[in-house]
Amino acid sequence: MTKDSLAPKLKRSISSAAEPPGRNRAAPTAAITVEPELLIERILTLEIVRVTERAAVSAARLRGGGNEVEVDRAAVDAMRRELKKLPINGTVVIGEGERDEAPMLFIGEKVGTGNGPKVDIAVDPLEGTTLCAKNMPGAIATIAVAEGGTLLNAPDVYMEKIAIGPGYPPGVIDLDAPPHENIAAVARAKGVQPTAITVLILDRPRHAGLIAAVRHTGAAVSLITDGDIAGVIHTAQPNATGIDIYMGIGGAPEGVLAAAALRCIGGQMQTRLVLDTAETRKRAAEMGIRNPGKKYRIEDMVRGDCLFAATGVTTGSMLRGVRFHGEVIDTDTVVMRSTTGTVRRIETEHRQHAKFNL
Repeated sequence: MTKDSLAPKLKRSISSAAEPPGRNRAAPTAAITVEPELLIERILTLEIVRVTERAAVSAARLRGGGNEVEVDRAAVDAMRRELKKLPINGTVVIGEGERDEAPMLFIGEKVGTGNGPKVDIAVDPLEGTTLCAKNMPGAIATIAVAEGGTLLNAPDVYMEKIAIGPGYPPGVIDLDAPPHENIAAVARAKGVQPTAITVLILDRPRHAGLIAAVRHTGAAVSLITDGDIAGVIHTAQPNATGIDIYMGIGGAPEGVLAAAALRCIGGQMQTRLVLDTAETRKRAAEMGIRNPGKKYRIEDMVRGDCLFAATGVTTGSMLRGVRFHGEVIDTDTVVMRSTTGTVRRIETEHRQHAKFNL
């Protein structure tokens, strides 16, 4: 099942072989050629779906086993194996950690065949490691691919975040404004009272004050234990998810991946790296961060064209989890592109299991 909000532009050329007089001509054959600016999408859209599918299936076969290290390793191994096959010259800018901390998919690692476009890669092979290990809802495998040099090279630190979906006037939210002002602004833009607004927040002790402040306005709080990439994406479909605003502090790598998704489907997001120690400021400087207090918008974190894909590992409000039944493995994936605004939902039945290295 595929949903195209903007179908790719295709040029059709009709050709037919000359026929002898008096004979019926064969029906002309239609050849489809792709405009050069859409070539990356045509090549990579389905390819990155395979990347997240492989990671999701590998993690899903271990879900509920309680071993977070094992499920994470399975997803990372599978994603890296598939990334190496892509026809790209890729560099991991958001990965499993810095070179001395992660054996695979570390920041700066080269992926792909080397023959193809130069691209930045951001990955979270298993967002919601705990969710998968405990077989709880909402674990996903994610990737973003962008033009080379256009993704924020963020260190693995915390990040302040606020996000809303599309359809609002520019500047409705402000990371530096108190919660009651942001909630009131979104409520006014929607034409509702603050009591009709729902704010999604990670359930962490550090957010106790934020949760109390949001509830004081009369707005509802929806808490999640993990998964703030999906949490931010939820704001893009408030009628389906019930979420209007995302607020709080989460991981910076997840923030960049979420920004890539919103760049594709629309929305507003502001973030700031939490660099509150000399060590984190040093790491950030080594990665090119010159202004430690900078407030980032989506266009600062994802400056060029990008693709984003996510495959469900365990069933959640965004995607269905991997299903194993008989000889078939079912996967549910969303893939999107920023330039066209295309969002595709891909439900796949896999019958050849060898490709998953299970």
